[in-house]
Amino acid sequence: MTLSRRLLNRLAATALATAALATALPALAADPKVKFVTTDGDFVVELYPDAAPKTVANFLQYVKDKHYDGTIFHRVIKNFMVQGGGFDANYKEKPTRASVIHEGRQALAKGLKNVRGSLAMARTSDPHSAKAQFFINVVDNPRLDPVILPAGDPVTFEYQGQLQKDIPRAQVENHPALFGYTVFGKVVSGMDTIDKIRDEPTGAGGPFPTDVPQKPVVIQSATLIN
Repeated sequence: MTLSRRLLNRLAATALATAALATALPALAADPKVKFVTTDGDFVVELYPDAAPKTVANFLQYVKDKHYDGTIFHRVIKNFMVQGGGFDANYKEKPTRASVIHEGRQALAKGLKNVRGSLAMARTSDPHSAKAQFFINVVDNPRLDPVILPAGDPVTFEYQGQLQKDIPRAQVENHPALFGYTVFGKVVSGMDTIDKIRDEPTGAGGPFPTDVPQKPVVIQSATLIN
């Protein structure tokens, strides 16, 4: 088959335009980092889009929209985790976009677990309800990890330290309790800040009866740094 000169010229022009666009756009880091500046100090998280692409994209969009600026850590449990990203300093919940699909199992398959320093999405009892709120584990929390079922039917697996033997697959395959929480990043610097937040005295605050830092811990800014 012989290509016409006009078509060859058009293909060449397209190739040049594509090359120019690639040169003009900055390369995105494979594992982007976000710096948080808080009233208790700074910390940086590294995100893993290869393990949880939709979750990371959702989180970065909130960062880009400055959603986290001015929000507080509203739930702090010393031997568990610190949670924030949803309420302002007056305990008013900030508006959010639609929830993001749960990616916990695929993230776990990539090696991401709820260990100390890991960053995960907060949610309700619905596994697919995560929006903007996140938490950082301050201890290892294996009970928050998703359960990956083995092949076959019925299935035998461990849940919360107990062996579940010969359970019909249809009963558990989409059971909300087995989804766990999606880990999508980790703290790579400033864990001392997270520990400072963890150690803040807590009590009642706003609509919450417990676990609220009595001295508000405010996220002053969250910025993509690479």
